[in-house]
Amino acid sequence: MQLHVHAQHPEPRKIAQAVAVLERGGVIAYPTDSVYGLGCDISSKQGIETLYRMKGMRDDHLLSFVCPDLSDIARYAIVSDAAYRVMRRLLPGPYTFILAATKEVPKVLRMKRKTVGVRVPSHPVTLALTKALGRPLVSTSASQNGEYFIDPREIEDQFPEVALVLDADGASLTPSTVIDLSGDEPVVVREGLGPVDFV
Repeated sequence: MQLHVHAQHPEPRKIAQAVAVLERGGVIAYPTDSVYGLGCDISSKQGIETLYRMKGMRDDHLLSFVCPDLSDIARYAIVSDAAYRVMRRLLPGPYTFILAATKEVPKVLRMKRKTVGVRVPSHPVTLALTKALGRPLVSTSASQNGEYFIDPREIEDQFPEVALVLDADGASLTPSTVIDLSGDEPVVVREGLGPVDFV
C-alpha cells in the first residue's frame, strides 16, 4: 500500500496512519535525506525479524536507529564529548554514526556486537514519523545487491512484506556517509552524501 505524503509539511493524519502500522509490528518504507529507508518500531521484535528476512541479512549485520534529534541518542548509545561535538555540527543530516551501544538497545540487535548505527536525517517526513512514534525507528536502506530503490512501485515489488510505502519527494540514490565514533578518533567507514572534509 502506498500513501502520498507532502515532503515539506507531512500531514499529521497520514503520519498517524504510518505510526499505527509501526505499532502493530509492521515494516514501512519512507524517504530520508539520503536513500529510502525500510524501518520498524525499535520495540517490535517481529518488525526487526521481518527487516532481516526481507533484506536477507545475517544476524550480525548492523542496522541503524533513526532518532528525531540528538537528545534521544544518549539513551541507546554512549556519546563521548568529542563524538557529541561532531554530531552536533552535522545533524540533522545525511550521516550514520557508529557508537558503542547501551543496554537500552534491544537484545535482538546487540547479540553479536557492541555498537549501533545512529541517524538523525533532515527529511521532514522522517522527523515527523519518529516524533509521532516517540521511539527510534530501526532502519536499513531500501536496497538489494548495492542497488537503491526510490520509486514506491519498485520498493513494493522488491519488498512485498512492506506494509506501507510513504511516497514523498526528497530521497536520493546516494546513501548516507558512515562515520565510526566508537573509538578515539572519527573513522570514515563509507563516503556517501555527507561531506567528510572535517575528519
